[in-house]
Amino acid sequence: MGATRTPRDRWIEEGLRALAADGPDAVRVETLAKRLGVTKGGFYGFFADRDALLKAMLDAWERESTDEVLERIEREGGDPRAKIRRAGVLTFSSDRLLPIDLAIRDWARRDEAVAERLRRVDNRRMGLLREMIGTFCSDADEVEARSMLAFCLAIGEHFLAADHGDRTRAQVLSRAADLLLNRPRKDRSH
Repeated sequence: MGATRTPRDRWIEEGLRALAADGPDAVRVETLAKRLGVTKGGFYGFFADRDALLKAMLDAWERESTDEVLERIEREGGDPRAKIRRAGVLTFSSDRLLPIDLAIRDWARRDEAVAERLRRVDNRRMGLLREMIGTFCSDADEVEARSMLAFCLAIGEHFLAADHGDRTRAQVLSRAADLLLNRPRKDRSH
């Protein structure tokens, strides 16, 4: 009886895990095979080389972090503010997509092809923000500024180490979202 081949998606998933944990240099066929508990020979049944795996990983990330997120927010519906919040939660607060996204942002600083892919993904994300914010804000300059601030907040808050006095990070983020999305201030003690 022949050995069962490790599915292509498992190689991609393990590559994304390695990327998220240790960057693109950690994505090595031998290392991935060891983590999967297989020999590296099966790898070449799916991929011509490491670069083909890296491209497949970027394809998977792009599909999951844009196409699938956009499909889900449309399917689940809600008002524009709810859609923005859901897209942010799906993309930037998950234990899965967030570390991959941050690793790809770092990788893009050193690789123009990855930077171009990231630009395409970020443009789609900004398109959603512009569309949704444009439903309650008519000034094009303000729509662009709010979209940029919302996107920067979603990414940048993961790098910020500052304290917020007697407020929690969650309280400050919630108030920032209220301001960006033009929501009425909730009754809070701060």
